[in-house]
Amino acid sequence: MTTRDRLLAALVVLLWGANFLAIHVGLQHFPPLFLAGLRFAIIAVPTMLLVPRPQVPLRWLIGYGLGFGTVQFVFLFVAMDVGMPTGLASLVLQSSAPFTVLLGAVLLRERLSPRQQVGIGLAVVGMAAIAVSRAQSAALLPVLLTLLGGLGWAFGNLSSRLALRAAPDANPLHLTLWMSVVPPLPLFALSLATEGPAADLAALRAAVTPAGLPGLLALFYLVVLATVVGSGIWTLLLRRNPAGVVAPYSLLVPVVGIGLSALVLGERPGAVELVAAAVIVGGVLLGTPARESLTRWNRPGWSTRSGGTSTLSGSSGPSAAATASRSRTASAA
Repeated sequence: MTTRDRLLAALVVLLWGANFLAIHVGLQHFPPLFLAGLRFAIIAVPTMLLVPRPQVPLRWLIGYGLGFGTVQFVFLFVAMDVGMPTGLASLVLQSSAPFTVLLGAVLLRERLSPRQQVGIGLAVVGMAAIAVSRAQSAALLPVLLTLLGGLGWAFGNLSSRLALRAAPDANPLHLTLWMSVVPPLPLFALSLATEGPAADLAALRAAVTPAGLPGLLALFYLVVLATVVGSGIWTLLLRRNPAGVVAPYSLLVPVVGIGLSALVLGERPGAVELVAAAVIVGGVLLGTPARESLTRWNRPGWSTRSGGTSTLSGSSGPSAAATASRSRTASAA
């Protein structure tokens, strides 16, 4: 991996880590489900007009959009809206990695190596420690909602992986962009049903006032910088380098998220949460397949494309194919 590529990877980590700050600001100006719907709608319109649809089975494209784009962001945005700390959200969302490995083993009959089993176990212990710590302060619900968001991301991972297995020549960036066509309708429907049209219209009216400028800037960041720029650079890196070399960089996203949240928002995670964070990141890293286990993916037309999609999911998170999805993460967001 060249120095330039390492710097580009660091830039993506910074963009994705700051993504959670943008969500925090956006939620101060828009209802959570409405904000999620706007994010994907803004991407979906030019995608349908300008980007050719990848020829993957429609069921897996829809599954990708529902899992990654809809379920993940319903629970993540609501969790942050009801009190999930911004930095902690960037960490707990990493649960998508062990969830993806477990779902792959259960639903796709993929075999887990002893190393992966130990890594998953460590990640689960870390998540449980955070849940217990939060339960003592009566803030367990946001953690559980964020975990459900990670589970939705994991289902999206499996769907995108199956889509690329069925059509290995499909462009992974096109697949990720077309995934964005799926979430707007269910997200806007949920917003109308639970948040109400009055709240959505009030948010839109306020957005065009000077006071609403931070909300618009946050939305711009989510759409352009975190999704288009971040995902585009990550795809380029995965085309140039083995997925197993690039994917571990995504483990730095929660480090950046927690650091920026402490610096900008004054969030101070407790000692238990910091230790648990180290255990989770270590477990996810340990659960990443060893280089020799990547050989079956490293063949022309599969490894870089599948890796690209897996980590693109992380953009907004990162992740669908075997290697990168097991190491990462938002995309989130």
